[in-house]
Amino acid sequence: MHRTLLAEPRHRRIRMDRFVGTAPFALSRRRLFQLVAAAGIGATRIGTAEARQAIVKPAPPDFFLQDGSNLEMRWEAMYSRGYLVPNELFFVRNNSPEVPRLDPATWRLELAGPALARPRSFSYDEILAMPSVSVIRAIECAGNGRNFFELAHGKKISGTRWTLGAIGVAEWTGVPLREVLERAGVTRTARDVMPEGADARRIRRPIPIGKAMEDDTLLVYAMNGQPLPPDHGFPLRLLVPGWVGISHVKWLSRIEVSGQLLHSDYNTTRYVLVGPDYRREPPALGPVLTTQKVKSAFELPWDGEVRAGTRLLRGRSWSGEGRILKVDVSLDDGKTWQPARLREPNIDKAWVRWDVDWDARPGAHRLRARATDSAGNTQPDEIPFNEQGYSYWAVVSHPIRVS
Repeated sequence: MHRTLLAEPRHRRIRMDRFVGTAPFALSRRRLFQLVAAAGIGATRIGTAEARQAIVKPAPPDFFLQDGSNLEMRWEAMYSRGYLVPNELFFVRNNSPEVPRLDPATWRLELAGPALARPRSFSYDEILAMPSVSVIRAIECAGNGRNFFELAHGKKISGTRWTLGAIGVAEWTGVPLREVLERAGVTRTARDVMPEGADARRIRRPIPIGKAMEDDTLLVYAMNGQPLPPDHGFPLRLLVPGWVGISHVKWLSRIEVSGQLLHSDYNTTRYVLVGPDYRREPPALGPVLTTQKVKSAFELPWDGEVRAGTRLLRGRSWSGEGRILKVDVSLDDGKTWQPARLREPNIDKAWVRWDVDWDARPGAHRLRARATDSAGNTQPDEIPFNEQGYSYWAVVSHPIRVS
């Protein structure tokens, strides 16, 4: 782990105006290949028991809550850390039951479709040889906060019972998707881009050409200055800043480009809002999820215990639609509120750290945080129910005991 990624002085030096085109921990091709070889990420393990694992990296209970092939980050583990989530603490969401172990020597990224003048494929070496950029952005599962729908509405919802730990911010290094699209001769007729993963379920979800061509929509091969770990999509994943996690396709193997709107199960029956307050949008069962809403979390154990005394109460707020402008905190379950102190950096489509002073007295407490982003979105007290438990962005009442 690069400990400099977590150090406070490092984060004070981060440029705040724009995080496209800067690569403070960018890797050379030679160094990346050295790290890949040292980590044994490639095909030498295919066919072994490890290659068939649902999760490859260690999942100590001090860092994670595990649910099948998914790992939820424990927020208390971030209390004494810097802006970025280190790779070993980053949450894992896998739609497929196994992590594919792909050999970078034989892997190819295929670009195909009627809106390409020169359909072709790219090798790992060719991707690494292209001009790269590094950006600091969040990736968040669309179901982050799903557990609160059941608490708020009293209705059972299937799926991973996330609280708020299916979110992470990292520095991602890669090639703009626009670069490979242009090399494949993307035409003016292009309308939708469908990335597809090499996992068992071949996860595929389209994004519009406008989003695909943005500066920070990347083909990512490095995470926090290290080769992309297997759990996070090695050798290549998509980064679609601000959008729901399912759009950030892992283990990328194919991209289809079409002049027509594209559809898959992941934007028609899943990752759409279905419920009495949402209308069908055929062929989708409801509004299709795209950008993430504004949310907040305390760096505390959920329904846990802390010692009495004066302490610095810390948390983080984020939004897929802009920077965070303000955060208000309630120490008495919403009766009174006070502004939190926002700490730099405060990065668009990432998050901001904040804190308040708290005289933590013995007893049971419920804490609340409410953020507002630069697009004018403020966390509401409640939101409508949807059957799949997506996009819970209402204010959460965090239970904590003080002893």
